[in-house]
Amino acid sequence: MRSVLMFAGFLALSLWTVPVNAASSSNSLGDLQALQVLEAKALQAQPREQCYLYAKLVREMTELSLSQYKAGDVKNATGLLERVQQFASIIHRTLSGNDKRIKNTELLLRQTSFRLYELLRSSNYQDRPLLEQTLAQVNQADSAAMMSVFSK
Repeated sequence: MRSVLMFAGFLALSLWTVPVNAASSSNSLGDLQALQVLEAKALQAQPREQCYLYAKLVREMTELSLSQYKAGDVKNATGLLERVQQFASIIHRTLSGNDKRIKNTELLLRQTSFRLYELLRSSNYQDRPLLEQTLAQVNQADSAAMMSVFSK
């Protein structure tokens, strides 16, 4: 009787976890599609709004990269971090004194920097150079945004 109850418990647990795993993989696809939509929106936005949209994109890419690292998908996570570096560089280059929502841009970049630092502290030795480079790029963009905020 005890083994039957254990088997029923195991069966119920396995039936519950299969949909969760399926949902997480489809959620990842949904996240990638949302990132593509946000990237297209940032490309088509007015120059005054682009920095904020790119900062939002960097933040979302970093969060997705963190979840992929936790799931063990290092290849996709590193690919996203390389894209984060590119967009942080774009933010740094395109900042101007008349950007809309520059304070919000700076806050998003600071939050992203904090999340990258958390990931860096918990990462393995092989992933650290990429994380350090990405963190440096985001910090540079954050510093430039902060200087832009204080120059107004």
